[in-house]
Amino acid sequence: MSLEIARKVLATEADAIRALVEGLGGEFERAVAMVVSCTGRVVWTGMGKSGIICRKLAATMSSTGTPALFLHPAEAIHGDLGMLTTGDLVVAISNSGATEEILRLLEILKRQGITLIAMTSYPGSPLARAADVHLDLGVRSEACPLNLAPTASTTASLALGDALALTVAVEKGFKEEDFARFHPGGKLGKKFLKVGDLMHSGDEMPVVRADTAMKDVIYEMSRKGLGLAVVLDLEGSLLGVITDGDLRRLMEREADPLARTAEQVMHPGGVCIAADELATAALKRLEEKRITSLLVCDGSGAVAGVLHIHDLWGVGLF
Repeated sequence: MSLEIARKVLATEADAIRALVEGLGGEFERAVAMVVSCTGRVVWTGMGKSGIICRKLAATMSSTGTPALFLHPAEAIHGDLGMLTTGDLVVAISNSGATEEILRLLEILKRQGITLIAMTSYPGSPLARAADVHLDLGVRSEACPLNLAPTASTTASLALGDALALTVAVEKGFKEEDFARFHPGGKLGKKFLKVGDLMHSGDEMPVVRADTAMKDVIYEMSRKGLGLAVVLDLEGSLLGVITDGDLRRLMEREADPLARTAEQVMHPGGVCIAADELATAALKRLEEKRITSLLVCDGSGAVAGVLHIHDLWGVGLF
C-alpha cells in the first residue's frame, strides 16, 4: 500500500512538470525578456510553502548572475516594502492566485510601476489578471491523497522557477567562471582558483643573489619554509633554483658545504607557470614533474612568486 501511494505521488508530480514542458510558450519568453532587462533586483514573494520555494529560487537566481531576494508578503505590508526599489521586478507565486497577503501588494506595486510576473494555476484569478505576465502552473490536483497539502503545485513552481532562472542565466552569457566567483568556498570555486590567488610573493618569497653564501641561503630557505630558494642576478632576472634536494646532495659530496655560494649550488632555470593559470593546471604540472614547488613567472620571465604543493592542499584540491 505504501509503495502504491508513493508511486502515485511521484507520478502526479512528474505529470505536473511534463505538462509545463508542453505548455511553455510566448508568456515564458516574455518573462525571460523582462528578467534579462531588469535593472534592479528580482524580488520573489509567496506565502507558506510557496514562500519556501521563492526563497530557493531567489538563491538560485543570485548564484547565477541575477540579483534576487525574497520578500515575505505579510511582512511587506508591515514595513518591508522598503526593500523594493525603482527598477525591481516582482515574481509572485500563488497556486490559487488568490492569496490575500499577495493581493494586498498589487495596488502598491502598480503605484510604484514595478513589473509583476505571476505563477498560478488559474489564469482567471485576481493575481493572474493583475500581472504583466502570467505563467500557468496548470496544477488542478495536488499529489497529496487528500488534495490539500501543496505538493504538485510547489514542485511545478520550483521547476518553472528553475527554468526561468537558468534560461535567464544563459541569455546573459553566464559562464562557469562567473558561477565560481559566487561560490568561492565550493568545489567549483576551487576548480577555478588561479595560481596568482595562492602564490607566495613579495617578502614571502625566498630570494637570494648569485653570490649569497650558503649559510645565508639555508637561513632564507628555513625562514620562508617553501623548500627552495630562488636565485636572481643583480638585475633581478632568474638564474636558477636551490631546493632541499640540492642541499642534501651538497652535504653528501662536500667536506665544507658552507664554503659554496648560491650560484655554485643551484640548478639553472626552474619550472615556471603564469599567475593567471588555473590552480588545477599547477597541480598537474607538479605531479608530472614530481616536484613540490613552481616558480610563478610573468611574460618577461621575471619571477613574481612561488607556489608550493601545500598551498594546493590547503584549499582542498586533492
